[in-house]
Amino acid sequence: MNRYDLVVIGGGPAGYAAAMRGIDFGKTVCLIERDKVGGAGVYNGALSSKTLWELSHRVESVNKMLTSDKHVKFQMPWQDVRRNLEEAIFERKFQYSCHIKLLQTESMNKLFHYERGKGKMLSANEIQIDHENTEKVIWGDNIILATGSRPRTIPNAVVDENFIMTSNGIDHIEDYPESIVIVGAGVIGCEYATIFSNFGKTKVYIIDRQDRILPFEDEDISTMVAKNLEKKGVTIHHNASLIRMEVINNQVEYELGYSDGTSEVITVKKALLSVGRVPNIENLGLENAGVQMSKRGVHIGDTDTQTNIPNIYAVGDVSGHIALVNMGEIEGRHAVEKIYGKPKDLLSYDNVCTIMFLQPEVAAVGLNEQQCLEQNIPVKIVKIDYSVIARAIAMRKTEGFFKIIVTNDSEMKILGMRAVGEHASSAIQAVGLLIKMNAGIEILSELVHPHPSIVEGIQECVRMLLNKSIFKSSVFKDKLACYSLVEGVKTPLERL
Repeated sequence: MNRYDLVVIGGGPAGYAAAMRGIDFGKTVCLIERDKVGGAGVYNGALSSKTLWELSHRVESVNKMLTSDKHVKFQMPWQDVRRNLEEAIFERKFQYSCHIKLLQTESMNKLFHYERGKGKMLSANEIQIDHENTEKVIWGDNIILATGSRPRTIPNAVVDENFIMTSNGIDHIEDYPESIVIVGAGVIGCEYATIFSNFGKTKVYIIDRQDRILPFEDEDISTMVAKNLEKKGVTIHHNASLIRMEVINNQVEYELGYSDGTSEVITVKKALLSVGRVPNIENLGLENAGVQMSKRGVHIGDTDTQTNIPNIYAVGDVSGHIALVNMGEIEGRHAVEKIYGKPKDLLSYDNVCTIMFLQPEVAAVGLNEQQCLEQNIPVKIVKIDYSVIARAIAMRKTEGFFKIIVTNDSEMKILGMRAVGEHASSAIQAVGLLIKMNAGIEILSELVHPHPSIVEGIQECVRMLLNKSIFKSSVFKDKLACYSLVEGVKTPLERL
């Protein structure tokens, strides 16, 4: 029986990061992957959907500039979309393949070993690997579970990945669908609605169980995104429940019910289920190792990636925390550091930077206004419109805003930020760092930012809070806002 210091089950972003961190500590590492290294981070997930978004965003941007009636709208053939998508996936896949092959050479001291197959726990240390009708058993002093997740399905729609699809099938369609309904108005559902409406070849419907899309975000964000989708012809079924969905005569027929007792039946060419993901924990043999489970996945509790079995850890989607590539990688690395090193801090989720590929782009870190209201946290909030930021004007991309939330005291420590608009994702990292440092806003106000740049808007935000901004909120009341939120009451802050 081969013995390893560390065995990682699952080669997605979290598992791969954990395996590489184990090598850093000079430990023998075995990585087990049943299908494709990179997981949903490469295939049918983050990389593929964002490649589609980038392509669709360029098409939409070009067509926005063609304002003359004489111009014919630019259209990108689906075969070109597919080619770009396949090239992006192949490039990342090739990097992983080369990396794994070179890691197992003599020159790398052969610390790393890769096993293709399905891993199953036989005990707290023994793992059986099944691959192509063969099996072997290996030993791991420490084990990290990183088996990822898969798209959630619903009982009243049979997924065939042809007419009724999940994210596993949507990337493999043969052409732009004439029409598509998206079940779920969260981030992924709204991203695909943005993608297909940007291309301008598909009539898009979204089924939203609540009164607004992106219900976890502030209303000003969801309202802006919804208006842009509707402007491009997207129909949003608000407060709708899906009664049934079935394939009839090579089309998808779905029936919706509303709270007033009415219903309607609509027929489209394709359907996409975007109702979350479920962890891959079946047939892992966790009961053989005594690992406890929770409703969301492997039970972690307050143990910081460690399960109830001291030598077994769970990271990424299987842990039931935030299902993001960047967070999965951090969890994987942190678990290894907890095993072999002495991490200074517990794993924190307070400054997780996220990006939503919508129209416009939305980036987030920390708390939003809605959460502060729900948790009754007294705060100060400042907001600046993109239309007063020089770089946004130069790009002709003036739709959007920055919103920064700080403590309602003299220290004004940053609790969160929302960036909505072009280059939003590049604007939040500094704020995420300040949240981690538990620092105030003074340092941001004094930095010399590049000009012209989008991040200058952040500087104006904090200057407004310090009452030393260039543009005065009392003058540009429709562009600038500065107010406190205490016990649900908004009060404008007196500023020059």
